[in-house]
Amino acid sequence: MEKRKFGTTAEKLSVVGFGGIVVTDETPEDAAKIVSKAIDRGINYFDVAPLYGNAQEILGPALQPYRKNVFLACKTLKRTKKDAQKDLEDSLKKLKTDYFDLYQFHSVTTIKEVEEIMGPGGAIEACEKAREKGMVKYIGFSAHSEEAAIKLIDSYEFSSILFPFNWASWLKNDFGPEVLKKAEEKGMAILALKAMAKRSLDKNEKPEWPKCWYSPIDEFEEASLALRFTLSLPVTAAIPPGYAEFLWWACDIADNFKPVTEQEIKSLKEKSLSLNTIAEVLESA
Repeated sequence: MEKRKFGTTAEKLSVVGFGGIVVTDETPEDAAKIVSKAIDRGINYFDVAPLYGNAQEILGPALQPYRKNVFLACKTLKRTKKDAQKDLEDSLKKLKTDYFDLYQFHSVTTIKEVEEIMGPGGAIEACEKAREKGMVKYIGFSAHSEEAAIKLIDSYEFSSILFPFNWASWLKNDFGPEVLKKAEEKGMAILALKAMAKRSLDKNEKPEWPKCWYSPIDEFEEASLALRFTLSLPVTAAIPPGYAEFLWWACDIADNFKPVTEQEIKSLKEKSLSLNTIAEVLESA
């Protein structure tokens, strides 16, 4: 699988990342098989978070045989130094590792959260301390609003951003281009969420894929176009929806990756116009 540079560092990540939610509620045996297959497919970038049920406890043992050869990212929803430090230490234990390659502030949405993270006694202090001790190699964040993402980029020398760079939101709502440009200017690694998302769920709609708060694309050719759109941007890697089926699709797509053409972008834009995009949900939150 193609690997791309992690920002300005010497690290190289597989263009498809393994979202830890894939192994949530799996048996240890099945999780070990899924992780082993992902390694065989060329994936070296794994991302997990406390929010994903029991994913940390399940992923840790499954990843142990490969830990030295993979790039492991984790996240925290905590915004204060004390709480983030506790979260970090707990995640290290559950994942059976003594360091994270990347530790991220998870799902930052508001300016108030940014100010809390970056202010006195904020979570950034816990991350910097952990980095000094060798418990964290790089510090990054994931964000679900452009406003929060841009504020964070301007506030600190983060190594990476994890953001919904999604075809429909980009082409219909112009959601993402400004964030990507800012991150690129700072030399950050640009990691993509929701590349294979199709639309937001309708009110009272029962999700067909319960681990997703949106409706993922469940047709291979359309999923291929969507992921190729995101991987044609200057991103390091993209994390597919949290099911093994989509992960293997993403591996197949990456193995045969070709940048999207202007005609394909035009076709995707036409499709996007009729969708309630995830950006419309995120921006109204």
